[in-house]
Amino acid sequence: MSKQGRDEHYVLDLCDVVLKERALRQYRFDWLLGDPNANGRAARLPVDAYWPRANLVVEYREWQHDHPVRHFDKPDRLTVSGVHRGLQRAIYDARRDEQIPAHGIRLVIIKPADLDSTSRGRLRRSWDSDLAAIERLLVERD
Repeated sequence: MSKQGRDEHYVLDLCDVVLKERALRQYRFDWLLGDPNANGRAARLPVDAYWPRANLVVEYREWQHDHPVRHFDKPDRLTVSGVHRGLQRAIYDARRDEQIPAHGIRLVIIKPADLDSTSRGRLRRSWDSDLAAIERLLVERD
């Protein structure tokens, strides 16, 4: 599947419609950093989408964020964090969950179960019902 055909892009396109603004995709803040490598350099971590006018970040957390998937986790290879990719993903997700709100930016996490999806997290891409679900998720909660 092409990158443009991925579920993440579908979900973020729905968010763009609701917010009436195109997001900055794979945006990197200077303060959101990964673990340092052997040379002490820490890469800036991307967020799935950032809408500056709305002061909002949306993270679409696919199936592999909550379930082990050998293809994505690469359990035989260690990352700069000293753990396999699945554990590093959880560490970096937690870092985003903490740091984004700490910097005064609203964070909304969307999962397949929030939309019309199968039990294995595959989106059915039911535009109207998914759009309504995204609208509910993005409505500012006081």
